[in-house]
Amino acid sequence: MCSICGMIDFKERPNAVLCEKMSATMKVRGPDASGSFSDETVAFCHNRLSVMDPKNGAQPMKAVFKGKEYVIIYNGEIYNSPELRTDLKEYGAEFKTNCDTETVLWSYIIYGDECPKYLNGIFAFAVYDITDRRVFLARDRMGVKPFFYTFLGSTFLFASEIKALLEHPKVSRKVDNTGLWQLVFLSPVTLSGSGVFRDIKELKPAQCAVVTDNGLKAWKYWKLEAKPFYGDAKTAQSVVGELLYDAVRRQTVSDVPLCTFLSGGLDSSVLTALAAEGYRSKGKTLATYSFEYEGNRDSFKQSLFQPQGDDDFARYLARWLMTDHTVLTAPNNEIAECLIPATEARDFPGQADIDSSLLYFCSKVKKHHTVALSGECSDEVFGGYPWFYRPEMLYRDFFPWIHEPMQRASLFNKNFVKADEGFDVLSNEYKKIISDCSTLPYDSESMRTSRIATVLSVGYFMTSLLERKDRMSMYSGLEVRVPFADHRILEYVYNVPWEIKFENGVEKALLRNAMTKYLPEKILWRKKSPYPKTHNPKYREKVTGMLKSCLEKGGILSEVLEREVLKDVLSGEDRTWFGQLMSTPQLIAWLVQFDYWVEKYGVKFDI
Repeated sequence: MCSICGMIDFKERPNAVLCEKMSATMKVRGPDASGSFSDETVAFCHNRLSVMDPKNGAQPMKAVFKGKEYVIIYNGEIYNSPELRTDLKEYGAEFKTNCDTETVLWSYIIYGDECPKYLNGIFAFAVYDITDRRVFLARDRMGVKPFFYTFLGSTFLFASEIKALLEHPKVSRKVDNTGLWQLVFLSPVTLSGSGVFRDIKELKPAQCAVVTDNGLKAWKYWKLEAKPFYGDAKTAQSVVGELLYDAVRRQTVSDVPLCTFLSGGLDSSVLTALAAEGYRSKGKTLATYSFEYEGNRDSFKQSLFQPQGDDDFARYLARWLMTDHTVLTAPNNEIAECLIPATEARDFPGQADIDSSLLYFCSKVKKHHTVALSGECSDEVFGGYPWFYRPEMLYRDFFPWIHEPMQRASLFNKNFVKADEGFDVLSNEYKKIISDCSTLPYDSESMRTSRIATVLSVGYFMTSLLERKDRMSMYSGLEVRVPFADHRILEYVYNVPWEIKFENGVEKALLRNAMTKYLPEKILWRKKSPYPKTHNPKYREKVTGMLKSCLEKGGILSEVLEREVLKDVLSGEDRTWFGQLMSTPQLIAWLVQFDYWVEKYGVKFDI
């Protein structure tokens, strides 16, 4: 993985020196090498994390074909690179490295604007067609790799992270009402295409674009489509098994040390079992990691969403699969202290200690491994969330994972947040999202509900989790791959009848039935348990102290918080306010992140 950064201007030469300063803010994403290219139209910069063919593949990378010159900067991994290379060679492509960067470059040279359709992987890239004076941009189907941009007059700026754009002195740090409402109501989820800051946009998942002297033209190159399903439950189980096996096989190819994140839950266990089998066939042992928190054994509180801890299950499966297993334990003070770098990694207040703990764990994994496999995206693909089978959660006026939309908003002064107006705006956005869903005329009500839930979850909830994984891992130069995000799996499962996916009322029954020969019963039928969080009361005490310090020093929180409402929150019982994870301690930590972000980033609210 890497970072990309660029300036495009067809009227005056871009500032290459400033582009390099912008790129330097993302050096942690690519600690192994840096490179740049500039001419009278573009300035490209790249930071490289070497994963495939470390000795070659420096970027920006150039190629010449039929008298035309091309330059690419690219961030990602292409998992069908071998097959693509074979096809591209038939059209005259001449490869000089084993890097998939070159595969992407030649895909554009040969296939032009259609090239993203041929790529199976995670990617964000820009190709400068020097001869035709145009720059082609693209982002992967699921939005695993980031791509932010903005305009400054005739100059088009883009980068892997918002902080790089903000390094330009003329890029506005203003956040308008829509940006604030996203933070207060939706964070860590953002509206598709939004960069939170008023003038910063994001190339949407499955979107590509062309920048010419006429400006930016963007379009979707892929969308989920409803199609008839042929076969039965056994057919579906067989196809899913084959697709998952192939996805994991492709994504365990690496020229640097690779491991998996193993929680002992279904999703990470599936990936680990498939990866471990591949390693054993080569006489190698797979490395695995599980995550725990200081004092959790003594402080764990059972709930509907987290009925069990993960640690014993992870250890059990590691022994069963004979992996080289390591348990990483995060101290509560470290989790709290990492709230600040986690905010910097994401460029806005995100998922509080759910972010900071992952950032901490990734820093430890990076000491021994450069690539990891993780289980994100399974719930969104196979229907693991309650809104897939509880229509009342889906057909209301707001995003189903936000349990009490007004709870966080109530903490802020009404004149600052304008909560009622914000709720209405975001509610209308939600209604538009769920109306834009491909269905078939004869879909049953449960099938229609599952399709809408899939589109919503993949387009919003999942992109937030993928953003979190990308920013927190790349902060330590660790590449995390997500095999469940293979678009072939999503395309197929989207059209499997809900009765097969939810057989006998069991969430993700299709995935469980497809994996019966790979996992023991204890793991295969374990109830869903989300990413672990700390239950230690000392953590709540720590972040409460941090919040009080923020209020004492003055600043944004002392100006906009409703103190009496905050007092009730601090003295009351834990209340869940986002998804299955984030309750009162995380809300307190989020406020600490919000205060730091406004001060550190020089945020100006244009509301």
